[in-house]
Amino acid sequence: MSLVQIIQTSPWVPVFVVAGFLGLVGLILLTRSRGRTLATERRLAELAISTSGLTQAQGEVLGQIKAMAATTATLQAAVTGTLNERLDAVSGQMRQSLESTSLRTAESLGELRKHLNKIDEAQRNITELSSQVVNLQDLLANKQARGAFGEVQLNDIVRNILPPSAYDLQKALGNGMRPDCLIRLPNPPGPIAVDAKFPLESYQALRKATNDAERLVATRKFKADMQKHLRDIASRYIVPGETAESAIMFIPSEAVYAEIHGYLAEVVDESYRLRVWIVSPTTMWALLNTVRAVLKDVQMREQADVIQAQVGLLLQDATRLDDRVAALERHFGQTVDDVRKIRISTDKVLRRGERIGELQLETDGSPVGEDADELPLSAPPAPPPTKPIQQEAAGELRLSGTLRPHD
Repeated sequence: MSLVQIIQTSPWVPVFVVAGFLGLVGLILLTRSRGRTLATERRLAELAISTSGLTQAQGEVLGQIKAMAATTATLQAAVTGTLNERLDAVSGQMRQSLESTSLRTAESLGELRKHLNKIDEAQRNITELSSQVVNLQDLLANKQARGAFGEVQLNDIVRNILPPSAYDLQKALGNGMRPDCLIRLPNPPGPIAVDAKFPLESYQALRKATNDAERLVATRKFKADMQKHLRDIASRYIVPGETAESAIMFIPSEAVYAEIHGYLAEVVDESYRLRVWIVSPTTMWALLNTVRAVLKDVQMREQADVIQAQVGLLLQDATRLDDRVAALERHFGQTVDDVRKIRISTDKVLRRGERIGELQLETDGSPVGEDADELPLSAPPAPPPTKPIQQEAAGELRLSGTLRPHD
């Protein structure tokens, strides 16, 4: 730091300057007034001494100020270096944080873009579904189209569960009526007719009612239409002697079915009285599975005689097989016995052969073998008596003089 900066920053410098200036003024006054008294001179001398002391003190203060300035510069340099290091560390951390934040932001934006694409796809599906619902509403609004829709759904359920021989579609009855489906069941109960139409207009009016008065009127209208339709089904499709004593009203909507059974108990009671059973797609599925089980049971009963006859033949075959196995067992037993006897005979033959091989005959020197044919025809002399050959082993051959057959 320069002297000017030290003077500007130190609060004591102005004081010392003023003191020096006053000292100079005093010296000038003392010079001009030489003729003053000795007391005045002594005061001037004291003032000069004070001024020199002030000057010395000013020098010491300036030295302290310079030392403080050096110390301050050193501290400032150290603080500046520390600040620079910390700023560099903070800058590095900020850079890493910004990079990681940028990466996470990019990943988040990618995920957000994917979710937005899914949302757009779901929105398109919802739009398509809305158009399909509108088309379904238009379809159900038309009575003829509604009947065709119910028939298609009913036909799909029936075809998926029952065999083709168990039902007829749009078959005319004896009274000229054509039910949507006729399920063939054996007597009793007989064929059951199924109708796939229902009063949708009354149900829609009930759903659109905004207050209690409109809801009460719509409920009565829907109840009356349902009861009328039940009576029509009972009168058209229950033909004594031709069909079963009951019929089925198929409602191709679970919501309408739930509304009827939840809030229109009188309609349900009327269906029980008329023996017209109200079913939905779910309950129709269960009903047709029961019908299929009944048809299988009927087929099993029809085939019971055939099965019984086949079981009798099977028992006869089993008895014949048992007899043949017994005969084969006897043959095997006889064969085993024959083999055992053959084995006994072969053992005897082997033992005889061994004994013959061990037999030693004592002769008188007569030729034996190929020259035996040249012997004279006269009777040979009597051979000397031979010792009897005796075998002490039990069951072995005993020979005495000549060979004998042994059984």
